Amino acid sequence: MIALLKNSLPLSVWFMLISALGFALMAACVKAVSTYGIPVLEIVAARAIVSGVISYLDIKRKGLSLWGNNKPLLVARGVVGALALIFVYYAVTTLPLAEATVLQYLHPVFTAFLAIIFLKERVQRSTLVCIVLSLLGLGIMVLPNIQLFTYEPSTYELASSSLLMIPSALPYSWISIGAAILGAFGSAAAYVIVKKLTKTEDSSVIIFYFPFVALPIALILLGNDFVMPSLPALGLLLLVGIFTQIGQVGLTKALHCEDANKATAYAYIQVVFSVLIGWFFFSEIPVITTIIGGSLVITGALVNVLWKR
Repeated sequence: MIALLKNSLPLSVWFMLISALGFALMAACVKAVSTYGIPVLEIVAARAIVSGVISYLDIKRKGLSLWGNNKPLLVARGVVGALALIFVYYAVTTLPLAEATVLQYLHPVFTAFLAIIFLKERVQRSTLVCIVLSLLGLGIMVLPNIQLFTYEPSTYELASSSLLMIPSALPYSWISIGAAILGAFGSAAAYVIVKKLTKTEDSSVIIFYFPFVALPIALILLGNDFVMPSLPALGLLLLVGIFTQIGQVGLTKALHCEDANKATAYAYIQVVFSVLIGWFFFSEIPVITTIIGGSLVITGALVNVLWKR
């Protein structure tokens, strides 16, 4: 059965499944380490250090040039990716894990549009269906729950949510929602750049440029807000970098196998991983609007992936 499943799915699907699991575990570690008072920018910097060391060793193992060929585009990938990551991490630390993941995984919608403009890729009807269902799911999930003004839950709401184990039922900050959507757009832009770079660069070099550029950006923006992590927090920061590397390698290799707007659609399985992780580790039970909206988003992804089959 396992052998049949392995042979029936394209290689890009397997790479994206590995990537999705890696990023889901990474997001869970980010959320967990934020409870120790570690600022988002410090988490970004820690991730960049771990990812940079792993990427550097991998490049040396392959005997490749560290700086690549298309340096301007590699730097652009690093800058765009760093800014997107800051938005994504802010959303993860201020929203329930499932909601933050669904919002961030709107990036295939943005990727499809950017791929048309910059990569001259033709968008198939299945991708258009995916876009429509994703946007509809976004509206159902967010609009009934968004809080347009600063929201301070009452003691009764906090106590009730804790008792019922439904922290997802509290309204979402529009700042957090906006950060998640900006993160999704930035991720899409980074993926389009990565797709273009795969024609001239090795995946390890592409991955290396992200921490190489993200680290100084994060440190400059962090300023004097550094918090000395405890031993458990330090372990979580290390796991953030490790799981990130797994996600990045899977994603980059998947983009070698498929069109940008197709390959990234497979990553929607991260939504399922995040719901399960949020449920088991953070007692986050998604509300009905999240379930309906997220189901539409996943349905759109399945239509995109299975259309030809």
